[in-house]
Amino acid sequence: MKSITTLHLMIGLPCSGKTTIAKQLEHTYSALRLTPDEWHTRLFGHDVNEQEHVVRHNTIESLLWDVATRVLELGVDVILDFGFWVRSQRDEKRMKAAELGVNCIIHFVYAPEKVLLSRLQIRNATLPKGVAYIPESKLKDWYLLFEQPHTEELEYTKTYIL
Repeated sequence: MKSITTLHLMIGLPCSGKTTIAKQLEHTYSALRLTPDEWHTRLFGHDVNEQEHVVRHNTIESLLWDVATRVLELGVDVILDFGFWVRSQRDEKRMKAAELGVNCIIHFVYAPEKVLLSRLQIRNATLPKGVAYIPESKLKDWYLLFEQPHTEELEYTKTYIL
């Protein structure tokens, strides 16, 4: 008998190792992994400094959620590799998972700012396929916006320190 379907939420900043863990989980759970940067860079290139970037990115995440919803209804696990930087985003997806009758597990991938910035330099120098270019100043801004999982979230959170 198949276990209950699960929505996996990848939490963390760029360069924390989210996608690395998400790719491992994809094989472990035979899950569909949805990583917005892979779609975004293919459709729009490296547009992080363009005015339309945020609207484009939000549109991609919305479309990927629509796909995720249908796949979850079909009984297949889904990994949303979105980052979910603020608690309200995580709470919203957990509630939607409950409405769909599926489990929700948070995978929090942490790295200190110094490590993130070091990895960002390497990432930007090589820019593998499907990986978005990010200016250092943006990552520093995002670091200040990021809300680590709160105590109440920890009961359904797996934490990775890479």
